[in-house]
Amino acid sequence: MTITHLITHSGGFHADELLSSVILTQLFPDAEIVRTRDKKMIAPASGKIIYDVGGAYDSEAQIFDHHQRPGPERSDGQPFSSFGLIWAHYGRDYLTSLDVPADDIEAIHLKFDTKFVLPIDLLDNGAMEPSVAGPLSVLTLPSLLGSLKPVFDDPSPTADDDAFMSALPIARSFVEAQIRNLAAKFRSRQIVDKSIAEAGTSPILELPMGMPFRSALDDAGADHILFVVIPRGADWTLGGIKLSGDTFDQRADLPAAWAGLTDEALEEASGVKGAKFCHNARFIAVANSRDAIMEMAQIAVQEVQ
Repeated sequence: MTITHLITHSGGFHADELLSSVILTQLFPDAEIVRTRDKKMIAPASGKIIYDVGGAYDSEAQIFDHHQRPGPERSDGQPFSSFGLIWAHYGRDYLTSLDVPADDIEAIHLKFDTKFVLPIDLLDNGAMEPSVAGPLSVLTLPSLLGSLKPVFDDPSPTADDDAFMSALPIARSFVEAQIRNLAAKFRSRQIVDKSIAEAGTSPILELPMGMPFRSALDDAGADHILFVVIPRGADWTLGGIKLSGDTFDQRADLPAAWAGLTDEALEEASGVKGAKFCHNARFIAVANSRDAIMEMAQIAVQEVQ
């Protein structure tokens, strides 16, 4: 069946139907987005996908609303928004369209649903308060996308629709960036796993380039690894390992005597020729050669032990 119309509600917009539109316009680029509350237009028919409007959820009829009672829920009882429904039904096709490897689609579909889609669903349904983000609540994605709506006294009769269409590519950039990053993590996994195996019992992990590595360390149970060495251009870096993505605390910090020093001062403090920089927060240091950075890594390990 050819999809000719993507139909959602008119007026002000929210993150859920905007992000749903990102998925659907990627899959059906020739379809027209229609924002309306006209009952004839939001009635299911061949060639239409209707979302966040219509008062029903019926995937066979291509209608994906969540405002009716009872609203659609996930298997664990958490509510869907239109974004969650669209992702559940079209997310795998969307990932395929972005050339995500077939072997990774299920895992990335689930990870994106958990980390990105579910919070949108919960916020849109009032199942989670924006206040959980504290002072950063105005910087959450739903808030930022909502800020793209027209101001209350915009006189244009097409202000809402114009703002929606202007916000769509911005929303698209966030979704695609998240998918790119998830796909990159899956690509990096084999490289990191191999490097962990090569490190053996050493507390120093050496990687061939910068890449996501912390989740692989966690999954491998490699708690003995304290620092990571990575080439960066002509230089080499020595970095700590965060305890989680929600904190700056590390398994181990670089030596306090190095904090904030550069060049000759750092060479003198560390005793390593070629040492160039250590961040004041002691989470990264830089040297001009592999030999120099590995020497710094050994010193850092000795100090921790």
